[in-house]
Amino acid sequence: MKKFPVLRTIRGQLMGALILFELIVVGIFAVLLAHQQDAELLHHLRSRLEYQAYLVAAEGGIAIQRNHPRDLQNIVVTAAQAPSVNAAQITDMQGRTMASSDPATLGRVTLSSKERRYLRALGKPEIFATSARDWEAVAPVVAGGQVRALAWIYPNDQQDHQDLRSLLRMTVLWALFVFAGCTAIAAILAESITRQLATLTRATRRLIQDTEDTGAFPLPVKTANEAADLTIAFNRMVAAIKEQRAGLNETLALLDSMLANAPIGFAFFDRKYRFVRVNQFLAEMDGYSFALHLGRGADVILPPAAAARLEQSLENVFETGQPVRNLELVWEAAPGRTRSWLAHLYPVRTDPETTRWVGAILVETTEQKRSEEALRRTEKLAAAGRLAASVAHEINNPLEAVTNLLYLIRQGPLAPALERFVEMAQQEVARVSEIAQQTLRFYRQSTLPAVANVAELLDSVLALHTGRVQTAHVQVQRDYPPDLPLFCFAGELRQLFANLVTNALDAMTPRGGRLTVRARAAQQQGIEGVRVTVADTGCGIPPEARRHIFEPFFTTKDATGTGLGLWVSDQIIRKHQGTVRMRSRAAGVSTGTVFSLFFPAHGVGPAETEKESEQEVMR
Repeated sequence: MKKFPVLRTIRGQLMGALILFELIVVGIFAVLLAHQQDAELLHHLRSRLEYQAYLVAAEGGIAIQRNHPRDLQNIVVTAAQAPSVNAAQITDMQGRTMASSDPATLGRVTLSSKERRYLRALGKPEIFATSARDWEAVAPVVAGGQVRALAWIYPNDQQDHQDLRSLLRMTVLWALFVFAGCTAIAAILAESITRQLATLTRATRRLIQDTEDTGAFPLPVKTANEAADLTIAFNRMVAAIKEQRAGLNETLALLDSMLANAPIGFAFFDRKYRFVRVNQFLAEMDGYSFALHLGRGADVILPPAAAARLEQSLENVFETGQPVRNLELVWEAAPGRTRSWLAHLYPVRTDPETTRWVGAILVETTEQKRSEEALRRTEKLAAAGRLAASVAHEINNPLEAVTNLLYLIRQGPLAPALERFVEMAQQEVARVSEIAQQTLRFYRQSTLPAVANVAELLDSVLALHTGRVQTAHVQVQRDYPPDLPLFCFAGELRQLFANLVTNALDAMTPRGGRLTVRARAAQQQGIEGVRVTVADTGCGIPPEARRHIFEPFFTTKDATGTGLGLWVSDQIIRKHQGTVRMRSRAAGVSTGTVFSLFFPAHGVGPAETEKESEQEVMR
């Protein structure tokens, strides 16, 4: 009795004897019934297998006869959907899979040694056992009067086993009904216990069906026996699981939120360097869909060289368990344009010894690299500007001396030919002096706005480009009054006009053309101001580039352009509360580009610039 403390209870003593007796009776009856039922189930199974094998073989023969190999796959997939069939396949006479409900086995030999014995020209379906409880069916697939393949059917006997278990349950229920009188007294005595256990069972089943359904807990405790102790322990267990699940859900929610909303790319790789998870930011960063990453390698989104370098670093993390930081991946995304990523790799462990995954934090550094390169170019340009200003300043002194000497020479008697040469020299020296003065004006810009003459600004810009205009065989047409005042930053407007004139000359080099510069007082939306137009007959701007011309670092001049000219021009226009409209045509008989600028007369301010790209033919 000490070894079986449960027998010290009334419930244990009554139910123990009763259960022992019922087990003996039900066991004998169940064995006999199960033996008979098992024989019947085996007979039904063989019949179904033979029918399914014959059906698949017949349909497969028709598909092969009609030379429709794709229909074979549909036939075996349809056969495998039958409740009594677990899998199906069609193999050739060498055992190679032609069609299978498992696509992974196509083209492979998956037959066991016992199954290979049936690789011969069968006359009819055959049923054979592969083990004590497993059966299979094979049938010849006949096409054109010859056995061309074999159909294999693998049964699903779960339903048969369920029927057998149902029969056994019915047997137990019948036995319980027979012995109901014997258990009546024990049931009355154990009523309080069974009621508590029944409540616990129902709640447990609900919890099994839905692990989130804990509404029935904590269960009420109305007794003070073993069932009550079990119920109390179960209540505590469910409460602990619920608390742990809540903490886990919060952690997962935080991780999901971080992956979904972090402004950097996250990815996780398995041991074969395949993506197991990525966040949406990385999918947008590399331009591939979220689903395209999963289960694929890094070479899906990266070129071979960059992918190989990333995979090598992933291998190092898997082997050493040490993170890899500041891994730079650089590749050529398009001719003349490179992309760069900065990757940080770290191990993800499920136990202290094994690295199961490798996590990757990926940051796009392309724009940063471009900005650094642009800053270096800008610094070089600024240094060149300072040097040019210094040179222009130093040139002024000898120019003034040469001018004075030429003046003194002209005071004396000269031959007509010499006097003409001196006059030409004075003109060229004056031209050099004007260029030096214009260079100094570009460098020495005022920090405060003031009233400036737009005509003088345009004249100084065109004078600075006189040499290039003549070299490029460009005809300059000026159309503006001599006095056109505007409250502005004169140096910045001079830089703006110089950018537009330079771009126009670039577009007309080397074939030449006509550069038209217009300026006049105008109104726009009832606001008084000045409109300046710079038009050329050059090659025009391609349609795909027109949307990006005001973006920083965008250029169509390859290595000769910084991509900052029109961006700086746009900033200057915004600073003056101006607007800009562009028309361009890059194909056809008539090509060229027109920039139309409007500056309000009321002053300088931080208003936004209206940009329009109209694709019209220039007249």
